[in-house]
Amino acid sequence: MYVPPANRVNDRGQIVGFMANHGFATVISHDQTGLTANHLPVLWNEDKTEWGTLRSHMARANSQWRHFNAGEEVLCIFHGPHAYISPSWYVMQHTVPTWNYATVHAYGIPKVMDEPALRQVVYDTTEKYESGMPHPWVIPLTEQEIAQMLKAIVGFSIEITRVDAKFKLGQNRSEEDQVKMLRQLTESADLGSVELAKFIHAQKNL
Repeated sequence: MYVPPANRVNDRGQIVGFMANHGFATVISHDQTGLTANHLPVLWNEDKTEWGTLRSHMARANSQWRHFNAGEEVLCIFHGPHAYISPSWYVMQHTVPTWNYATVHAYGIPKVMDEPALRQVVYDTTEKYESGMPHPWVIPLTEQEIAQMLKAIVGFSIEITRVDAKFKLGQNRSEEDQVKMLRQLTESADLGSVELAKFIHAQKNL
């Protein structure tokens, strides 16, 4: 990924926090037939490695998991908020439109899980996203039903070996331009623009 110095993020806390908070990711792999990409809920986990480990699962009918036995590197893209930026928002308008966004690319070698680890990633994914619900759902399935369900999916983990993190938030603009841009994003009727504004505010408050 092309990352100009002004947009590069190196802080581990920011990077792993981003992956943990933006867990619907694009997993990209390849085999002799070419590239494959799928969109999956991916959990980030702290461990004793530099960048932590990712865990996820997919349908057994999805052939991508067969790529993971080759020991080849895969790419996991975590997508953050993004929005169109109009030059009309700047003090100096003699420029061109752009798109601001935040993303993290995580690389590593995937490994297919055994059944106990697969079961755990299903439980952990459910717990993560149900915990924020007003009335969290509790798995009502019997042990036999859970065992049947697990046969239909494949779990995998990725020990992250390297990352590229890019927060393109208008850092190359003047302070006045950044303030005006943020105001326009905040007041926009576009939900993506509002989310980007919230994200920028959060970065400024770190």
